[in-house]
Amino acid sequence: MQHVSRLLEPMRRCRPPRYACDSAKTGIPDAGASRRTSGVRAGTVRNLGALLALLAMLFGAGCGSEAPSPPTPPSSPPKVASLPPPTPPLEPSPPEFASPPPPPAPPASPRGFSINRDEPALRSRDRFTPFDSNPVRDVTEAPVSTFSIDVDTASYSYVRSQLAQGLMPVSDAVRVEELINYFAYDYPVPADRATPFRATAALMPTPWNAATRLLHIGIKGYHQQEEERPRANLVFLIDTSGSMDAPNKLPLLIRSFKMLLETLDPDDTVAIVTYASGAGVVLEPTRADRRAKILASLEALEAGGSTAGAAGLQLAYRLAEGNLVPDGVNRVLLATDGDFNVGISSASELTAYIERKRAAGVFLSVLGFGYGNYNDDLMQSLAQHGNGHAVYIDTLLEARKVLVEEATSTLFPIAKDVKIQVEFNPARVCNYRLIGYETRQLAREDFDNDKVDAGEIGAGQTVTALYELTPAGECRPLRYQARPEAATEFAEEYARIQMRYKLPERETSELITRVVDRADEAGDIVSVPENGRFAAAVAAFGQLLRGGRYTGEFTYDDVIELGLGAKGEDRFGYRAEFMNLVRLAQAAAEFETL
Repeated sequence: MQHVSRLLEPMRRCRPPRYACDSAKTGIPDAGASRRTSGVRAGTVRNLGALLALLAMLFGAGCGSEAPSPPTPPSSPPKVASLPPPTPPLEPSPPEFASPPPPPAPPASPRGFSINRDEPALRSRDRFTPFDSNPVRDVTEAPVSTFSIDVDTASYSYVRSQLAQGLMPVSDAVRVEELINYFAYDYPVPADRATPFRATAALMPTPWNAATRLLHIGIKGYHQQEEERPRANLVFLIDTSGSMDAPNKLPLLIRSFKMLLETLDPDDTVAIVTYASGAGVVLEPTRADRRAKILASLEALEAGGSTAGAAGLQLAYRLAEGNLVPDGVNRVLLATDGDFNVGISSASELTAYIERKRAAGVFLSVLGFGYGNYNDDLMQSLAQHGNGHAVYIDTLLEARKVLVEEATSTLFPIAKDVKIQVEFNPARVCNYRLIGYETRQLAREDFDNDKVDAGEIGAGQTVTALYELTPAGECRPLRYQARPEAATEFAEEYARIQMRYKLPERETSELITRVVDRADEAGDIVSVPENGRFAAAVAAFGQLLRGGRYTGEFTYDDVIELGLGAKGEDRFGYRAEFMNLVRLAQAAAEFETL
């Protein structure tokens, strides 16, 4: 019997199927339950019990059998979660949302794996919008590429928080453009606010593919002087529900908003609204120079209850509209883990409400905290429809970066509804692939439609986009298709870049055009400016995290080598931190393949 047991030992080590039933469901007793049997030696019975249990599981008593054994009664009654108290009615006001029962939570998706191999892989209810990487497109079939700019950075800091725990992020959490745009780049600055930004473009060799070229597009927003900054009317909308009761949620949120107060002018105003089982005003609009009163209101916050997010939004918008600054910045800052489970009938109804408030002059930005039930999907949607940014704050250093160092770009827009459209010359380019911006794609006709919403650029902000191009001579020709020829006047051009934008106070767009020709080519990667090389390193890293479908034999070591050579001044150490993240991902990936 012991010989048979040893032969079957590898089968015991096999990982069970995802939905394999346990002993409580199949009725198969655990082998250890047969240790004491009168009249028979305990060791023999133990071995027989183990063998019989295994054979029963293999030959029909496990999951999928036609007639499973009756379940074994549990040794103790199962624990039943206590139901939350009934939600009190919201304050009397005209309802703007229907309030049916909340939809069921989506199934948990794997967060990643643990480097500690003695622990099982962690699972999480974090939610992300699923998407596929942009495909390679043929210029003759799709000569134009159109997208909305994206200056959000939530993906980068979420990826960082996961890697710091030894976890590989799920691919849908990796939006490559947000990784690239996390960093500032030294692009030329426009001379005045009348033209709030200018575009630069360059062609360079692709580090991971010798047969292609990278088109690097860079935008730098006009940097406002202190005396040019408009007044700010801010409403802090703070989630104080039970899900925020964690050190990296409400306590970190409070300390982050304290930092933001340092950047405000004395005549700016701050209000505080909280929501849990209901919504309430903690602080009426108060001048920023009354710091003690504002700080006391923040420090008094506690977490508990369900999540009446819609009621909180309504109340926050009413305060912002009641204190509206006609020529200033009117913004709701929603700080949450993204859990809205009371008072919402549909996502479309919620976003339509936010769009109406945007048209009235009140914008919405979203600050995400924590993990475990982090709803990135909803937060991205809210920020995009509210003409605001979505950021994820995992540390105090990140809070300082977003709310102190980059406060002007986070809070003060210089252009809205910014769109980019690139038209490729088929005589120079046979196919292309936009790296990132999958969730920001627009139809070709949307570019000239001023009713179509797009991204917002803040003061001094940079935006980067990368296309991987295959030159016309590198593509395998089709047998029955004539090679396209360009007119003589465009023979030197690779592409034409067009950008549309609106000034914050206007509803009619302006147009900027930039042609990319052979004068923009770099002969080798060494001659490419630091901006382009570092952006390429981050783009390669993001693609590797998403599976490396288009990066060939390029490795994490190659990313580090490319990035180190383009680190530049790195005043705050963000690029050095990036190198450490690549090393963490390399170590995590090696453990994942063991």
